[in-house]
Amino acid sequence: MSFNSEQEKFWATTYAEDYIQKNHEFNHNLGSEAWRKMLANVDGEINTFLECGCNIGRNIEQINRILPNAKPSIIEISQPAFNLVCSRYDFTYIFNGAILESSFDNYSFDLVFTMGVLIHINPDQLLAHMEKMFRYSSKYILIGEYFNRTPISIEYQGKKDKLFKRDFGKLFMENFEVSLVDYGFLWGHIYDSAGFDDITWWLFAKN
Repeated sequence: MSFNSEQEKFWATTYAEDYIQKNHEFNHNLGSEAWRKMLANVDGEINTFLECGCNIGRNIEQINRILPNAKPSIIEISQPAFNLVCSRYDFTYIFNGAILESSFDNYSFDLVFTMGVLIHINPDQLLAHMEKMFRYSSKYILIGEYFNRTPISIEYQGKKDKLFKRDFGKLFMENFEVSLVDYGFLWGHIYDSAGFDDITWWLFAKN
């Protein structure tokens, strides 16, 4: 597997096993409630979706509970997480590697999303990752990340340059032909057990 940044190598190798242990027990009913809120203003059906950075499939499980007929696809850089999630769910398309190295057809999915993934991307490569998401989507893009009005790097598990906060929604709107459908905040005090710890999310529709 090739890497485009030090961050990609860290998530694929150094922290791959630890991240699985850190993210393995969730309140999926509560998580499904969160997803129902995030997708409440979708116009029409979501028949296909792609998660960019799925880890062990928490969001796959939660979305499946509200959209049981939607066909999921995934990109996951961690081999252990990829193996685990593929053993649990059936996918239309799968890719084990970096988002930038993936090569799905344009307009392949009704919904493309990240949840706590762009915060770990090298800022110099952020727009390239967003462009992949934009191209893969035929209708909607959802971004759920940690928010800060100005870009900032903070330590993650004692490591530097592994977590970056910013206004991801503004960056996406300013660089791609999309309209804002909805946005919101998943307060960790309520949703932490479902895996959403103070997540700001934006739902965009392609123009």
